[in-house]
Amino acid sequence: MTHPLIPNRIPRPFDPDRGAEARARVHDVTPEQADLLAGTAACSPYLAGLIEKEADWIAQALQDPDAALADTLQTVAALEQANLMSGLRQAKRRVALLTALADLGEVWPLEQVTGTLTALADAACDTALRAGIATQIKRGKLPGMGPDDVADAGGMVVLAMGKMGAGELNYSSDIDLICLFDESRFDPADYQEARAAFVRATRAMSAALNDITGEGYVFRTDLRLRPDPAVTPVCLSMEAAERYYESLGRTWERAAYIKARPAAGDLAAGDKFLTTLRPFVWRRHLDFAAIQDAHDMRLAIREHKGLGGPITLPDHNMKLGRGGIREIEFFTQTRQLIAGGRDADLRVRGTVPGLQVLAEKGWIPTEVATRLTDHYRAHRTVEHRLQMVRDAQTHRLPATDKGFERLAAMMDTDMDSLKTDLRTRLEAVHEDTEGFFAPSAPSEAASKVPDIDLSITNRWPTYPALRNARGAAVFERIRPIFLEKLSRAARPDEALRALDGFLAGLPAGVQLFSLFEANPQLVDLLIDIVGTSPALAKHLSQNAGVFDAVIGGAFFDAWPDTQVWQADLESALQDEADYESRLDIARRWAKEWHFRIGVHLLRGVISAQEAATHYSDLARICVRALWPVVVDEFARRFGPPPGRGAAVLGMGSLGAGTLSATSDLDMIVIYDPLDADASDGPKPLATRPYYARLTQALITAITTNTAQGKLYEVDMRLRPSGNQGPVATSWASFQDYQTKEAWTWEHLALTRAQAIAGPQDLIDDIETFRQSLMRGPRDRSQTLRDVADMRARIAAAKHPAGPWDTKLGRGRLQDIELASQLGGLLSGRLARDVASGVAGGVDCGLWDQAAADVLLRAYGLCFDMQIAVRLLTQAPLDTDALGQGGTAFLLRITDQPDVTALAGALAERTAAAAEVIDMALPEVKET
Repeated sequence: MTHPLIPNRIPRPFDPDRGAEARARVHDVTPEQADLLAGTAACSPYLAGLIEKEADWIAQALQDPDAALADTLQTVAALEQANLMSGLRQAKRRVALLTALADLGEVWPLEQVTGTLTALADAACDTALRAGIATQIKRGKLPGMGPDDVADAGGMVVLAMGKMGAGELNYSSDIDLICLFDESRFDPADYQEARAAFVRATRAMSAALNDITGEGYVFRTDLRLRPDPAVTPVCLSMEAAERYYESLGRTWERAAYIKARPAAGDLAAGDKFLTTLRPFVWRRHLDFAAIQDAHDMRLAIREHKGLGGPITLPDHNMKLGRGGIREIEFFTQTRQLIAGGRDADLRVRGTVPGLQVLAEKGWIPTEVATRLTDHYRAHRTVEHRLQMVRDAQTHRLPATDKGFERLAAMMDTDMDSLKTDLRTRLEAVHEDTEGFFAPSAPSEAASKVPDIDLSITNRWPTYPALRNARGAAVFERIRPIFLEKLSRAARPDEALRALDGFLAGLPAGVQLFSLFEANPQLVDLLIDIVGTSPALAKHLSQNAGVFDAVIGGAFFDAWPDTQVWQADLESALQDEADYESRLDIARRWAKEWHFRIGVHLLRGVISAQEAATHYSDLARICVRALWPVVVDEFARRFGPPPGRGAAVLGMGSLGAGTLSATSDLDMIVIYDPLDADASDGPKPLATRPYYARLTQALITAITTNTAQGKLYEVDMRLRPSGNQGPVATSWASFQDYQTKEAWTWEHLALTRAQAIAGPQDLIDDIETFRQSLMRGPRDRSQTLRDVADMRARIAAAKHPAGPWDTKLGRGRLQDIELASQLGGLLSGRLARDVASGVAGGVDCGLWDQAAADVLLRAYGLCFDMQIAVRLLTQAPLDTDALGQGGTAFLLRITDQPDVTALAGALAERTAAAAEVIDMALPEVKET
């Protein structure tokens, strides 16, 4: 038996012509349904567009909306990967249109409208998640998982938060999600790989829902309600989340979990997680402190959004403004938090059910619950009408009378009556809720601050960032947050001194302190940084703007593909015409990414090897993007590069991809003038000085301090003839020199060389020549003697900076890299990494596989230490001055239990590596 949609109210046509067009498009509907379609389209350009796209479907759907909705949701559940994006968007269009008609026609009550939108969100999330998980399983990225594990998403669950969790989604709502996985389903050794796969699946799910295509989008997804979103990946283990809430969870997060609900994936695991979280959400004692927290949150939201003023209808925010939806939600949730620990009946998700049970249990007067319920439904109805106009995520009333006239037409009333009703309701909500939230004096316990060294905090007002009255005022408001975070540190005094150093080096504070006030979770990250890495903290104090990247929401997402990363910078540079501004953009962009790499390494998101790769990719991207900018600017004065142009050859760690946080860039510039004698421009230059000055322009672009600082230091000493030769080398001269005059050490250096910028044909020619040179015949005995001599000279000229120097010294980085280059040169192996060169040594008989393993073990430890130490300090490592945070970081990176064990491992492994290298050059040692 069918149940056709019969409207109880028809929107008045605001744009009759558009309404008539919609009516003409849809056939086989009743006159009342045709009027509803016409009135809807006449008031909403967005819904008019949906009617046009789904005319045939909506005609059938109106005859049995329940069946049409059920069929749509079943279709979503059955979508395959190939048509996932299109199928989800079609479903969104249809549900959005049907829901709007049922809402505007007052056929469905508010709960059915919001419940239908939530049902679509649940189905879409579940289908998109399973598609993402299936991809990871198919690619073998989820250890131990097979096709059958797609059914429960391999142990991953999506928690619906906020209005989605409560089944209360508004018409143009984003969806707040927390993504977790059950780590107990994986061996500890597979944890990192599994987490990375779940992060990728989460991003794929979010993209399937969030990305705007030619068919629109499904739902805007917001993943920032997860624990510490500024510093955690988009999907984290349940165990990690539980630890966070136990130690750091705040009142607003407790309130958020009132509405939390497993919506997709492993629902059983999600229910189990929520059960473990009950003691965090529902305190056993009567928690009246939640009132003050909620009040502070309300005031912070009002101040942050500029919504603290009186109720004036034009442009009033129906959600966050005075008397708005959020006031009712906060009122309800805070009352639930106060007593929900003792009374499980109060633990309901929805706002209206929450008001009802609070009245039943005597926590609020029945008449208050009745009034707020009525106002809540009315506010949500207005909110839906506002959003239906253009599918905009807006909560603001119109700013003009024309806008109010449209809104009144949608609600089939007149503008004056609408305004009167709105003002009456907003004032009534404010009156009912404001008294409850009036701030009370803090209790003695709440006003206590941790014992701190007053001699340190008393000097804070003298620091540059706090001399400004506005900066000092903002800091005074957030000072308790800092002190509370410090009190939780393992060594509060040490953390306080680290914070003191950061504040002392901060040139200005208003913007940064305001950022902390709006995003207090960043204080955790700041204290972690200043307590671990003084070098990173100093960089942060001088470049506080990099915190903007953290706020972006994707700070801890998986690293972008290099080509996408490259395109991001190039696009930013193209948007700016001024040369100096382009240099500043490059610096600002690079600093944000450089900071991100450091924090990822600091927080254990990436390994030392991954950090080196990212540092190297970042440097190459910067050079590759800046080179054409420099060339174009130079050509504007002196003409285009004569001949084929020039290529930048990355040497040393830049070529090998092993840069640290503080590495210089070793480069060579090679140009090919062909037959050109000079440039052709306003101020022509002969070929050689042209390329010499162009190279100097590149060095200046990279090294000069601008308002945004400098990018990198540049070292050109590896060019032919070193500092005595020209800064740019012609292609012919380079080939001739390398073939006839180059020393063995220069060929060793070429084992790591990689062209990173310039014309592709020249880059290809350079690489072909490099490979030919590496594979060419050479005198093995002479090469061994040369390397041994070079090793001895290095040892005599460069002494280790102490026992912790991982670069210089026998059996350490430089020594093993030299041996690796020797192995690569003698074996003809062309890869630039140390492992390949060491394997080449096995190929050509320098050492056996066991000895190769000794070299690689020593190199791995030294390399990890080098990357970690360069993040901690630019000075020689002093473990006594490192502090607890820095020491813990270093031990985690090197996988050692304590400093004594680390020292022992370093001495043992490097001594063994030195012995291997000694034995590879026995006859040369005797010479």
